[in-house]
Amino acid sequence: MALSTVLMQAAAEAANNVSGLAKAGGAIGAGIAAIAAGIGVGNIGKSALESIARQPEAANDIRANMILAAALVEGVALFGVIAGLLAVVM
Repeated sequence: MALSTVLMQAAAEAANNVSGLAKAGGAIGAGIAAIAAGIGVGNIGKSALESIARQPEAANDIRANMILAAALVEGVALFGVIAGLLAVVM
């Protein structure tokens, strides 16, 4: 409900000027980056838990690799969110 309201307001502003369209694109891009990061980290966690269940003796190595991969995904997502928010602000 709130998302549709925000999108409708952004579309109305975009109709008035081109910079409004850039702001709407930035907001949508930031949201997509955050959602994609959540999905990616979820898949990393799921795969790590499956791997630990199959091979419990390698749990420490799997956990370390999982944390590293999740940090890299979150770092890329942070850049996406910052770029989207900069498009909204500027």
